[in-house]
Amino acid sequence: MSQKGGKTKKSTMISCGIVAQNRKARFHYAIQETVEAGLVLLGPEVKSLRLGRATITEAFAAERDGDLWLFNSHIPEYQGGVLSRFDTRAPRKLLLQRKQIRKYIGLIAKQGATLVPLDIHFNDRGLAKVTLGLGIGKKNVDKRHAIAERDWQRDKARLMRDKSMKDF
Repeated sequence: MSQKGGKTKKSTMISCGIVAQNRKARFHYAIQETVEAGLVLLGPEVKSLRLGRATITEAFAAERDGDLWLFNSHIPEYQGGVLSRFDTRAPRKLLLQRKQIRKYIGLIAKQGATLVPLDIHFNDRGLAKVTLGLGIGKKNVDKRHAIAERDWQRDKARLMRDKSMKDF
């Protein structure tokens, strides 16, 4: 869409890309494998997601009635429409193949693992997808080790940068 002067109008909607991330999931859990699942959403929920307004930091996936559901994810109400009333923390059904559902339900029951949402994004076709990670909880010792390793990498990069600046 061109306007006068050749400037293009920018949209505030996210057509594809990451909408929400759970950045602490990889810190709290050792992720064994990941899977991409579809989400069953209402129209206003999709519009709210396209505005980039979702939170999945406390969310998890679990089994209910033989299907996998996403619990405790927060998608705020869409303010642009009249009929946008929905439960912001409602459980949302995950769309996976039946074989995958049985596999992950079995792994959750057998290993005591957790299905943690890593991000919500829109794919190339504009469909909302959630990336789930099969995670096993880390112990505090492992978390401290990860923090120490991250600090060392940051300090090492800083030393290398300062050393290269002195050469010039």
